[in-house]
Amino acid sequence: MVNTQLFHTATGALLPVATGLNHQHAPAYVLSPRHQLAQLAATGCLNHTFYANAESQLDAVAALVNQVDAAFVAKTALYARESGYMKDMPALLAANLAVRDVTLLSGVFGRVIDNGKMLRNFVQILRSGAVGRKSLGTRPKKLVQSWLLTASEKQLLNASVGNTPSLADVVKMVHPKPAEAWRAAWFAWLIGKAVDEAALPPITQSFERFKRLTAQGIACDVPEVPFQMLTALPLTATQWAQIARGGSWQMLRQNLNTFARQGVFELDGMANVVAAKLRDPQAIVKARVMPYQLMSAFKATGDAVPTVIRDALQDAMEVALANVPRLEGRVVVCPDVSGSMQSAVTGLRGSATSSVRCIDVAALVAAAVLRKNRDARVLPFEQDVVSLKLNARDTVMTNAQALA
Repeated sequence: MVNTQLFHTATGALLPVATGLNHQHAPAYVLSPRHQLAQLAATGCLNHTFYANAESQLDAVAALVNQVDAAFVAKTALYARESGYMKDMPALLAANLAVRDVTLLSGVFGRVIDNGKMLRNFVQILRSGAVGRKSLGTRPKKLVQSWLLTASEKQLLNASVGNTPSLADVVKMVHPKPAEAWRAAWFAWLIGKAVDEAALPPITQSFERFKRLTAQGIACDVPEVPFQMLTALPLTATQWAQIARGGSWQMLRQNLNTFARQGVFELDGMANVVAAKLRDPQAIVKARVMPYQLMSAFKATGDAVPTVIRDALQDAMEVALANVPRLEGRVVVCPDVSGSMQSAVTGLRGSATSSVRCIDVAALVAAAVLRKNRDARVLPFEQDVVSLKLNARDTVMTNAQALA
């Protein structure tokens, strides 16, 4: 008989040989530059994480975009924004196109830079010099001007919230030349120039009137401006309720504790009004809600937020998971539950660090697959498989919490 220790059957002997090492220096497979860029674009947060810091992620993207063609960079930016709902990474890729291929940038600009926040991100990345230049350049400048000259009053007001750069900084930088009188007056108002209030567009006029009447102690309806423009004013619970009724779905989700503190849910019927808005399927789809955002809101709600609203967040989760596929064959999901998964999913961002951890998202994915594939097996692992039984009939939020 042969020496079985010498001629043993090697498990996995026909598997491809590892081509690199992972962060723990274990054998791994090196992905192609396209694959690496797509992965970073869909998951990279450009902040400090367990294995990488913000600078190393930026360096990795900078190296990878030079290894792929500009058309792939443009497609990746579109996917990251429209399917991945990312913010900083699509703006970074668009800024790279401003240096490499302005024709391609022109083709995707309107779809990647689709709101004022993205516009300010794009400008800040370009002027930082991170992509190899510190000026916008002629074509990118015209694209920014075009956004400013075609945006509605509401879009401009939403874009005016935030700094580094502020929208006023952007206007001063690109010098848009509006054809409409109201837009010229609005830009003057934005950058602090004296302007005839009657020349301003209607929502901005109502905002100026609201500030004046509030200062005089006169109650009036809240204007339809971003609520961040109102928080410095002495608002009543009724006015806060007006903000909740008129606000966007995402704004409502992000400020449930604020509304609770301001007494909104103590007003007759308001808890049910907010809950109905949160579970509205059309509003959820329109808001492009990520399931982890719902988990974040659910985890963050304080005791003052009524149960009906917490239940509405769970209902919204079921709607947000509608696209999870039913998979053929034997399905096994293996979420990593090791120590590195305890880090924040968006990386360390100081006071803005997310309360949602990587383990929460992994658990959410596993629970979602189990919800649509009742016979799936979930095998959490670190160094070994962790024993855990889940009930496929439980809600996604319940199973995700158990896994995490």
